[in-house]
Amino acid sequence: MRTSGGQECSDAANSARPGRVLLVSGMSGAGRSTALRILEDIGYGTFDKFPASLVPALISSAADGTAIAVGADVRTHGFAPKTLIDTLVNIVAGSGRELRVVFIDCDDDRLERRYTKTRRPHPLAGGRPTVDGIRRERQMLSPLRVRSDLLIDTSTLTATQLKRLLIGYFALDAVKLRVFVTSFAYHQGLPREADLVFDARFLENPYCIDGLRGLTGCDPAVAARIERDAGFADFFEKLRGLLLTLLPRYEASGKTYLTIAVGCTGGRHRSVYVAERLAACLRDAGWQTELTHRDLSPYATDAPDMTGANAAGVH
Repeated sequence: MRTSGGQECSDAANSARPGRVLLVSGMSGAGRSTALRILEDIGYGTFDKFPASLVPALISSAADGTAIAVGADVRTHGFAPKTLIDTLVNIVAGSGRELRVVFIDCDDDRLERRYTKTRRPHPLAGGRPTVDGIRRERQMLSPLRVRSDLLIDTSTLTATQLKRLLIGYFALDAVKLRVFVTSFAYHQGLPREADLVFDARFLENPYCIDGLRGLTGCDPAVAARIERDAGFADFFEKLRGLLLTLLPRYEASGKTYLTIAVGCTGGRHRSVYVAERLAACLRDAGWQTELTHRDLSPYATDAPDMTGANAAGVH
């Protein structure tokens, strides 16, 4: 994953250490409050919507060994993004702590649908349409988005997937690289959290073969058909060699989390099988590896549920 400013997040997501300060901001309704709850669950002291003038004192007074996550958005009293960033940079630098800015984002159309679903007014809309409030907020938050060390787009993420990402990047006990492998359908869009993307559409499509269309890449008949493709063995061996070369370098650079995405047209056959084989291969090589198939899940075409424990909706 890259930040909105184009920097690699591996630099921003070194092993989480006591004393780290996370500034968590983002679009209203994108899942910022859910992110703070997750960070609290994994050991961060969390403080949300404190008056902006009090945040520096909060950080200065916290014990040196405490990892802190501070939430701030347009509802924070005295909120001024550029001033807040500049102040935090100075405070954190003087304390010897480490500041990381996390921005939680989402597509405007999905944000509008979430507000419509929960019947909650956008904080900046006033008496105008929700989309006007969203556009105004996006303009106000642009300095934080550009400055962010980690940009998480929740447009197609579930709360569970958001939790996995935050744990991957900011777990306090993270010492080794974790690898996450996912298959996906190109017609549903790229996984926005992906660090590396590989395209399996050059392989023969089992969807076009009688008897295989209703199966998936997890079924032996589909697996056997893909294995017989003349281009598969060479492709997979080179992919395996590339990743086994890259992963130690990523880990040595301090990266603690890597998402590898494999795509095909429908996300059911070729990408699923390649992802299955790849995850098994990486586990055999000793890498801590998780696997999912994004577009075999019930969330593939629906807006994500970021409400978590908050029945009133997303904050």
